[in-house]
Amino acid sequence: MATAPSNNERPQRGRGGGDRPQRGRGGDNRDRNSGGEEGEFIEKLVGINRVAKVVKGGRRFGFAAIVIVGDGKGRVGHGSGKAREVPEAIRKATEQARRSMIRVPLREGRTIHHDIVGHYGAGEVVIRAATQGTGVIAGGPMRAIFEALGVQDVVAKSVGTSNPHNMIKATFDALDRSVSPRSVAARRGKKVSDILPRRDGQEARE
Repeated sequence: MATAPSNNERPQRGRGGGDRPQRGRGGDNRDRNSGGEEGEFIEKLVGINRVAKVVKGGRRFGFAAIVIVGDGKGRVGHGSGKAREVPEAIRKATEQARRSMIRVPLREGRTIHHDIVGHYGAGEVVIRAATQGTGVIAGGPMRAIFEALGVQDVVAKSVGTSNPHNMIKATFDALDRSVSPRSVAARRGKKVSDILPRRDGQEARE
């Protein structure tokens, strides 16, 4: 007949027990996500702000993070997250950025096809295609977007507000309007060489 285990033999459960893993605030989440998809995406932390929420007992302080995520091959997204701790806010912003990724057509895999102007609220950005070797001439959140997107040559300028939220959304508004010659030719029922002029006797590139 089996006897009941004594207190020394019973498995410890609850806080500090051996069967239940310890979970801290934002500790395990970052380690768990460090492999797998983390190597496939480029993450850029644009900024972290301290925010306050007024409640009945006073103020509750937290953090708001802005993150840019891209694969370096023409896909990019942005997201923002709020939490009581910085790692949790970054995690929320990263997840939102991955869900909102868009695909931007690139010319030769290094720059955009044409000049674009984007607007959002008081933000206005001007993005221009550049020749090879120009580099990324952009500042603030716009540089993080182009680096995550995989753009190597571009000239961009913000002529509106310096608010990072409006600048990012205005930049994405411009990138969302970017079209490739192939898509324009397909919509018009023509060839790419019919809508693009030839340069130095060479066929127009897609």
